[in-house]
Amino acid sequence: MKKYLKYTFTFGIIKRLLIIIFLLSNFSFGQSIEQQIENLITKYNKENQLSRQWFHKHAELSNREYLTAERIAQKLKEIGLKPQVGVAKTGVVAILNENKPGPVVALRADIDGLPVKERNDLPWASKMTGEYNGQEVPVMHACGHDIHIAVLLGTAKILTEMKDEINGSVKFIFQPAEEGPPKGEEGGAELMVKEGVLKNPDVDVIFGLHVTARANIGEVQSRPGGIMAAVDEFRIDLLGKQTHGSRPWKGIDPIVTASQMINALQTIVSRSLPLTKAAAVVTIGAIHGGVRSNIIPEELYMLGTIRTLDSEMRETTLQRVKELVNHIAAANNTEAKLSFGTSYPITFNDPSLFKKMLPTLKRVNGEMNVSIIDAVTGAEDFSFFQEKIPGLYFYIGGTPKGTDPKNVADHHTPDFYVDSASIPVGIRSLTSLTLDYIKDFNRDNTTQN
Repeated sequence: MKKYLKYTFTFGIIKRLLIIIFLLSNFSFGQSIEQQIENLITKYNKENQLSRQWFHKHAELSNREYLTAERIAQKLKEIGLKPQVGVAKTGVVAILNENKPGPVVALRADIDGLPVKERNDLPWASKMTGEYNGQEVPVMHACGHDIHIAVLLGTAKILTEMKDEINGSVKFIFQPAEEGPPKGEEGGAELMVKEGVLKNPDVDVIFGLHVTARANIGEVQSRPGGIMAAVDEFRIDLLGKQTHGSRPWKGIDPIVTASQMINALQTIVSRSLPLTKAAAVVTIGAIHGGVRSNIIPEELYMLGTIRTLDSEMRETTLQRVKELVNHIAAANNTEAKLSFGTSYPITFNDPSLFKKMLPTLKRVNGEMNVSIIDAVTGAEDFSFFQEKIPGLYFYIGGTPKGTDPKNVADHHTPDFYVDSASIPVGIRSLTSLTLDYIKDFNRDNTTQN
């Protein structure tokens, strides 16, 4: 009996030790994964910075990112992936662990530049040119998309090295024409979705980021729900009757009609929308008509933009624009044609996904460095992905520490600059979001089964 008790006691001790070892090994495994990510970020940091510099130097316009796409495909092949090129004209897509059981996470980077002449004194400043609206223009990465490319390539490299530990698939999406395709062309995220980029395999969730000069390096910003506004560009063409400026009663004045419309359109936000719910903007940014002071022109046109952060308010705004344009034109015996151009939905962070992934962003970047921000009235075509599947979009700071972001050049300007030190923050965030989502997804499914 004593011998039996002795063996039972010994077995109990061994059992407890095995449980402790198992728990410790799991804890160490978790720690080692995080440390592995940091080691790889450090290992490839110089390579990632040089990558960013190359893409910055070779900035290209929307739907014309030929060199950019070729370089991305080359880098993905070097990593060991099989890129698909020509997606939505100049996009590149690659899949890690294709056909492997488990969830599919998509990561997206936009790749186009802007028709802006760079004024930064950098050895890798852009000297590129391109054709925009029929004119040759300088081209610059004036919004940080070169950082985004370097971040996603760096993330792809790290995740590929860790692929055996990932029980799911990752789809890397390098998207062209985020700034809007050329006139008369399709492009961007909308075309990618149309071509089926979220299918084969079906994507469960998508993560995207944007570097911002309005925050310091190390800072991460996001919010649940609407983070960026829907955008609806519009044009109003007015046709009157030309006459001498001294005899306005002989004609129909489209300029007077336009002035009434501009004033009336401003009342949409102030009088037709519940502004305590969300912000909205209606702006006329251009008006073209007339050639001299004593001729009332026959026609003119105006260009405007609408920004909304609530879908119902968006519909109200669009309807009121139509009503005001038509009624004011009729009241002035003027013919009016209202047409809409570029249109993006609200960039909407799925609240449940945001809640699930916020702890990841705080853990890897430091809780004090992650903040919840107010929505902005800028727009992003990442929203087309979020219309189809849950998505999380966030900002990473690009202004060096010690420099007040309020005093630096804004996005889309010749002096815009963000530091390459932001790249590790982006890689760390995207890599950790991917691994944590896949791990949690598999754990939750196992528990349910």
